[in-house]
Amino acid sequence: MRRVRPIIGVISDRRTLGHHPFQVQGEKYLTAIVAGAGGYPVGLPVLGPALDDGFDLLEVLESLDGLLLTGSPSNVEPHRYQGSASRPGTLHDPERDHSAFELIPAVVRQGIPLFAVCRGFQELNVAYGGTLHQEVHNVPGKLSHREDKSAPLEAQYAPVHEVRFTPGGMLARITGRDAAMVNSVHSQGVDRLGAGLVVEGTAPDGLIEAVTVASAPGFVLGVQWHPEWRVRESEVSMAIFRAFGDACRSYRA
Repeated sequence: MRRVRPIIGVISDRRTLGHHPFQVQGEKYLTAIVAGAGGYPVGLPVLGPALDDGFDLLEVLESLDGLLLTGSPSNVEPHRYQGSASRPGTLHDPERDHSAFELIPAVVRQGIPLFAVCRGFQELNVAYGGTLHQEVHNVPGKLSHREDKSAPLEAQYAPVHEVRFTPGGMLARITGRDAAMVNSVHSQGVDRLGAGLVVEGTAPDGLIEAVTVASAPGFVLGVQWHPEWRVRESEVSMAIFRAFGDACRSYRA
């Protein structure tokens, strides 16, 4: 049977639900891959070095046309970027960290299209030697980029600030715009930019909101906001996912 849709891997979160660990992907990301990128999403387990029993996640790259690194309630463990200990109660996912930092250099090196959202964006920065603010709202001169968790989801994911796109950059070309209003649902953010990353967009407070990899042979884009949220309702979000899907189709071909 001829394959029409590109196969796009979606990194999982390892989450304990009840008494058991589960491998989880958010449905909004899967929907955005189907509706926006025109792809077929496939979940990738994150088993970690203590659980994998010889399983090599990188073997799956032979079967993928693209990779999506999603957002997540968990934060990158600070030892990954020589950061100070997290505030007690901070949710971490060391198995996802292990898998993400294996996948990112391999995917970029092979030219497999990579799209990184929120936590994935932060993973991309750390993978290239960058550091993170753990609580952007406590950094002098920065806005509070967190959502109001007591508000309805529609309000949490509503556009709240502008991102200015780098003139002539990837986002400007993809969207045909020089800026867009975006949602803001994160407490961590880029502190020091990773080596070899290029800024594609910034918030009004100067926080880096989008990057690409200068030397990448294929499509690489990371964004701090959530374009997957109700993707069909945003021209900018649809343009971004469509460009990612086009890159996946080109890679497959």
